[in-house]
Amino acid sequence: MSLPNLGGGTLSSGSSIVTISSVANSDPDPDFHNNTDGFGNNTHRHERWYQTTLQVAVPFFIAGIGTIGAGLVLADVKDWPVFRAISQLFILVPSLLGLKGNLDMCLASRLSTQANLGNMHELREIVKMIVGNIALVQIQAIVAAVLVSIFAVVVDAIAEGSAYTFKWNNCLLLATASVCTATSSCFILDFVMIAVIVISYRCKMNPDNLATPLAASFGDVVSITVLSAIASALFNRMTVDPWILYIILGCYFLILPFWIYVVLKNKYTRNVLTSGWVPVLSALFISGFGGLVLDQVVDSFNGFVIFQPIINGIGGNLVSVQASRISTTLHQTTIMGILPPHSKIFIAPWKALFRGSLYAKTARILICMAIFGETIFIFAADYIRNGTSTLRIYFVVSYIVMAVLQVSYNASRLQLWY
Repeated sequence: MSLPNLGGGTLSSGSSIVTISSVANSDPDPDFHNNTDGFGNNTHRHERWYQTTLQVAVPFFIAGIGTIGAGLVLADVKDWPVFRAISQLFILVPSLLGLKGNLDMCLASRLSTQANLGNMHELREIVKMIVGNIALVQIQAIVAAVLVSIFAVVVDAIAEGSAYTFKWNNCLLLATASVCTATSSCFILDFVMIAVIVISYRCKMNPDNLATPLAASFGDVVSITVLSAIASALFNRMTVDPWILYIILGCYFLILPFWIYVVLKNKYTRNVLTSGWVPVLSALFISGFGGLVLDQVVDSFNGFVIFQPIINGIGGNLVSVQASRISTTLHQTTIMGILPPHSKIFIAPWKALFRGSLYAKTARILICMAIFGETIFIFAADYIRNGTSTLRIYFVVSYIVMAVLQVSYNASRLQLWY
């Protein structure tokens, strides 16, 4: 009897359990792994804290520039006619950015895990992984983008109450712009993520530290720009040629069965097609409520909108590193459904963040980076936007406290969810 190997191939039940047990009972430090050939001939390299910091810091600050750009773009386009006429776009923005980040981060995490398991040696297998994962992301982007546009309309209707007026063309524009933005931005940025993963793996760096921060928010500025441009163009043509909206949506739905066929034929992604929807849709609706808050305060607090992509994007950047590293460690030390002996179902927050947990070292690094990174980014965004510093000390302190709480909470709770 053989057990399926998550990284490909098979594991002998006897030798696999011995290998898993020996790895799981060894030094439970995710930053140090003994060499083993039990999982696809992968070699676990010793990774010091400064190596982790350096590998995370470079893409983190690059992605931070992207979040600043996203905030600046959003601050400019919020006064465009389409945003004034269709206020649901403000509800759509956080959800759409979250969706794009989630899908790209999941792809980056899956491929990073495959790289760390040693499954990226053969070109044929690499191509299979790439094709299957891109097709999977396109399916998730189409379905989730339609759902998030419906969610934006429903939430806005509830918030407006009796004052709400349903407009079919506006709803159709939301769905079309959402689908076009999600699919096009994900398709382009996925190739960037794949290149980062392959290059980092060939250069003997940990893809978990590099790819997921870029995936989380590097494309935010691209997504907001694409959404604004598409929504504005469709808004200008909507009254004259409304049939264009139907044609565009129809084309996406026609190509959807093809993507499904590709995913079902791919061994690396067929299971994810059925099991990967709950976290994506849950995160989608959670960020949708964030969009509702943004819609309510965009006119009340001048300058508030510029910081929304920054605090959300930076938090997602850092926590995605923790998520990807935990996922890779579990795949390297055990098989699906079996927790390593050194793992616990519930971990106290102070142990998860400071001492007594497998991933406390990485969590501390991420928290420190959140403090320094958020401080730099909010001052930079404010100065670029206004030409001078307009921030008050009470705002900066409140902002940093919330940013640290965001990263700390998610970094500690991830260990419970996994």
